[in-house]
Amino acid sequence: MIGDRTAVFGGIASTAGLLALVSAAGSAELGSVAAVLQSVPLVAGFPVEQFLGHWWVFPVSILFSLVALSSGVSGALFFSPFFMLVVGLSPSQAIGAGLLTEVFGMGNGLLNYVRQRVVDYATAKWLLLGAVPAVVAGAFAAHYVPTTLLTLAFGVGLLVLGAFLVYYDPPDECVPGEGEGEYLERKNTGRGQTTVETTDGETFTYDTCWRPPGVGLATAGGFITGLISAGLPEITTTQLIVRCRLPPCVAVATSVFVLAIAAIAGAAVHALAATPVWYVVAWSIPGVLIGGTVGTRVGKYVPSEIMEPVLGVVFAVVGVIVLGSELLV
Repeated sequence: MIGDRTAVFGGIASTAGLLALVSAAGSAELGSVAAVLQSVPLVAGFPVEQFLGHWWVFPVSILFSLVALSSGVSGALFFSPFFMLVVGLSPSQAIGAGLLTEVFGMGNGLLNYVRQRVVDYATAKWLLLGAVPAVVAGAFAAHYVPTTLLTLAFGVGLLVLGAFLVYYDPPDECVPGEGEGEYLERKNTGRGQTTVETTDGETFTYDTCWRPPGVGLATAGGFITGLISAGLPEITTTQLIVRCRLPPCVAVATSVFVLAIAAIAGAAVHALAATPVWYVVAWSIPGVLIGGTVGTRVGKYVPSEIMEPVLGVVFAVVGVIVLGSELLV
């Protein structure tokens, strides 16, 4: 086990060098390159031939990460269907690889939010009480649920999340408190105020939200995320705005913070419950690091009111394809 982990980390650390080797060698010489790499003690036991054969995951990962970061949509919504339908992984492998890739992909955005101090940590800690145990439970369930049921759940989940993106306005278009209703408005009143002071001097002050609905939604989103690798940020971000009155930028930052911690827990469970497909994520991880860096720069130029509904339709179509591939074959 220790040797396998050493081989894994050595393979990931050598990704940049491997990219140069592949480009120089050409497809006709992949076999000789693989033979040379296998002789290096640091990567002994690493599936080099499979790794080199999946080089195309790298540019696709850059593209997916760029679109996800620029549109504000969870990257796992792209990666898990891609890993399942195109790469050919089993549902549990695809979900685990999607979560592990997302952990690295959200790093730039999370670091920026923490540096800018726009995370509402008081709200985040309550959401984590529901999200972390739920994502762990969902991740375990993904490895024990029969493959057919997991595939069906994945397809239905994509349909629901696609409909969610189409139906709800993007976070920056939502009006804080617009979905409270009389009951929640009464519950959200008189609980004090929360103040978030950012590093650039901006101050956000709003009524502290009644916690149970948020914890319940985070629990549901966490379980869905552990099971199909997506759902937590899509569920919590909008609800924090329309039901808890959080300013959109604070809601997004808080949701990303919660997702980061929950995704680490879910990815760890998937890694322990099965053998991770390192020959795939060794390409996807550097891809999302590059795509995420570019995506954070181009995101402000992308009209979210157009991008999110379009992506919602795309995810719904992919959900139909996933369901059709299981029900009609």
